[in-house]
Amino acid sequence: MPTTPINQSQMKKTYYLFNPGTLQRKDNTLKFTPVEEDGNGVEHTGQPRYLPVEDIAEFYAFGSLTANSALYNFLGQNDIAVHFFDYYENYTGSFMPKDGLLSGRMLLAQTAYYQDKKKRIVIARKFIEGAAFNMIKNLKYYDKRGKDLAEIIQRIEAYAANIAAANAVDELMGLEGNIRQTYYEGFDLILNDFEMGNRTKQPPQNEVNALISFGNMMCYSQCLRAIHQTQLNPTISYLHTPGERRYSLSLDVSEIFKPLLVDRVIFKVLNKREIQEKHFDKKLNKCILNQTGKKIFVQAFEDRLNETIQHRSLKRNVSYRHLIKLECYKLSKHLLGMEEYKPFKMWW
Repeated sequence: MPTTPINQSQMKKTYYLFNPGTLQRKDNTLKFTPVEEDGNGVEHTGQPRYLPVEDIAEFYAFGSLTANSALYNFLGQNDIAVHFFDYYENYTGSFMPKDGLLSGRMLLAQTAYYQDKKKRIVIARKFIEGAAFNMIKNLKYYDKRGKDLAEIIQRIEAYAANIAAANAVDELMGLEGNIRQTYYEGFDLILNDFEMGNRTKQPPQNEVNALISFGNMMCYSQCLRAIHQTQLNPTISYLHTPGERRYSLSLDVSEIFKPLLVDRVIFKVLNKREIQEKHFDKKLNKCILNQTGKKIFVQAFEDRLNETIQHRSLKRNVSYRHLIKLECYKLSKHLLGMEEYKPFKMWW
């Protein structure tokens, strides 16, 4: 199946392009022609699929995508983003439509908060505070189910107690590293059939690390899309240092949401054996999901994004996907001096 749409009630759809292929405009629709392999490994052109442009929110391209400038002009006009991943599941970049919500006032506010060390550290602390709280919530959930995580929880709480006293971003990043390393020690106790061992990234060395890297990139791109739907500039950040060719504010925001979006999905798909050893490719000292594994994880991740909770302040059900956007609005209000930013913390 070359494209996988994820249905969302009264919402546009996210499409995942697992096969390489060609994407082109066909009148007011998009035509995707995949390249597929037969049982002998011989490539051939697959059946084209026509996608109504008004139903599309964004694409995730996991195979090589052939397109021209006219196609990207059309995507930009219709506010459709494309996120690209390489063969090894590394996020390589995004095509983002023209920022129609750009605000000079917001840009100046973001820049001023970044340049003021005291104001920057306040926001940076909030990101680590929210991330640590949500990690502890995950561990407590499984500790109550007999996984004996009390000692790991206590160590993280001890590190988290120092967040408020940290006066430099480097110091905060050191605390975040200690918290996350301790948190990952709990994975081997939570997971039934897989072991994580040490965190390895480029490349991931085993199945759990492969899922973490893949899931984190998915979360990062979701945060980027949410930022793009507000007046925030994704290149100006507070915890992670802004750099060339990266949307560092997405890294900041994703710290809060990785525990509830990525890690919970990993625990689910592995402990319920939805993803098994057969869903990974191991070669050249690398471990990555194969195409079937990617499809299973992507579906579980989308299911998580579309789950709803009763929001305490709004008094209505909101999806996890929408929570990311609400987080961006909260940060915007803080930067404009309207309301103090408080990071999202799980309450269930």
